[in-house]
Amino acid sequence: MVSSFKQSLSLYELSLSTELPPQLLSVTPATLLALIRATIDLLIEQEIRAQIWFKLPPGKIWHSEIQRYSVANLSEGIYNCFVYKTAQSDRIASLISVKLTPASKLQREYFILVLSSQFCSLALAHRRRVQRQGTITKVLSPSKPVNKPKQSSSLVAICSYEPPVIERVLAGIKQEIVSVIAKNSTKKTTSSNQAQLTELLQNWDALFTVTPTSGTLISQAAIKQLQYCDAILRRAKIERATQLEQKNQELLNTVNLKNELLRRASQELRTPLTNMKTALSLLNSPHLKPPQRMRYLQMLHTECDRQSSVINGLLELLEIDQTPKYTPLQPVRLSEIVPGVVSTYQPLAQEKGIMLAYTLPDQIPPVLCFNSWLKQITINLLHNSIKFTPRGGQVWVRSRVMGDRIMLEVKDTGIGIAERDIARVFDHFYRIRPTADDSSGAGLGLTIVQQLLQRCGGSISIKSKLGEGATFTILLAIAPTLRAS
Repeated sequence: MVSSFKQSLSLYELSLSTELPPQLLSVTPATLLALIRATIDLLIEQEIRAQIWFKLPPGKIWHSEIQRYSVANLSEGIYNCFVYKTAQSDRIASLISVKLTPASKLQREYFILVLSSQFCSLALAHRRRVQRQGTITKVLSPSKPVNKPKQSSSLVAICSYEPPVIERVLAGIKQEIVSVIAKNSTKKTTSSNQAQLTELLQNWDALFTVTPTSGTLISQAAIKQLQYCDAILRRAKIERATQLEQKNQELLNTVNLKNELLRRASQELRTPLTNMKTALSLLNSPHLKPPQRMRYLQMLHTECDRQSSVINGLLELLEIDQTPKYTPLQPVRLSEIVPGVVSTYQPLAQEKGIMLAYTLPDQIPPVLCFNSWLKQITINLLHNSIKFTPRGGQVWVRSRVMGDRIMLEVKDTGIGIAERDIARVFDHFYRIRPTADDSSGAGLGLTIVQQLLQRCGGSISIKSKLGEGATFTILLAIAPTLRAS
């Protein structure tokens, strides 16, 4: 049993403590994966029998590279250093595992070390501690001056084929195993893995030797690394170009939509102004009879209401557009919204001879929305239903739980909507149910409803036929329940 115990050493610091320290590289995880793939590809293509020491990030994509070499039946030993064992490691043949101690400095490092009489290489990445909020990233300083990477990155990497560097790292791994065995030596029972590690240490010098790698193999490895890195850059460039193209198209669509909205709004505002100007000029006629005067005054009243409706609708759309997209939603109870809105419209419904009622189940869960938004949605739908329901008709507001969502339904026995028009009812200023009262509408109510629902993750659907009324169905997510800690 090994009785000595020394402090854990960083492989990153050890590799930089050689007489000629390797160049540091700032890399991304994708680049590190490319280095590992290039190394495994070279071993398989050249049929190089080698021993591999590795410690890689968790995830199938990383361990599949080691498994690829294991399956090729070229391995002379695969050794895994880990903090938390993964299912992927268990699938790799000829595996001896070293579980690191909690104090191990290797916990912040990833590496793959290849040992063969033909080819020895090291790819090592250190996770630096990044200080947020504008502070400078600190890199562990080696004992001798080295060339530090110019760009700040969470990973600083070393790729080396130099025997002194590889020997120093191999010695660090050996010392780590000594620490593991020393820590576990106090246990009463000895595991099979503990015995394997002890035997490994006893035969260390015979098992692991570092020989210089030929320049040809180094060149081939470098070419493969460049090819992989070039593929990463090209893929990143294509993805970036695609993202920029999508964003440009979204911006273009937004601009076109706003231009169209501005054009339609101008037309909608011009029409009532023209009608008001005509009514005012006719009211100045000295030969105007009382019934005609009343008709023109009513025209002024109607067109003023219409213009006010358009302006208010545009202001509401502007307010929705200016609300940050990622504003946290709030839990809102339908019982706090629906009864108040229904009672507000009850006098209008009675005046028109319409039966107006609502049904809300007891203890219905709250939905994710905003109080003002849910109130506006309910008002717009209820206003529409009452407006297009003739005398003697009925309007119901109902709600119930549907899975993880709450359904809010507004149903009327009004004039209905033609099937060809249902797809366009949410368009700006689109009017599809002409009535005597419709001239004062802005055609923005359902547009506002749809946009509010989209912003809070809800949806709306319509079921209707001409002469048979319409049913507007809203689905909203149930707000998560806050549990006491």
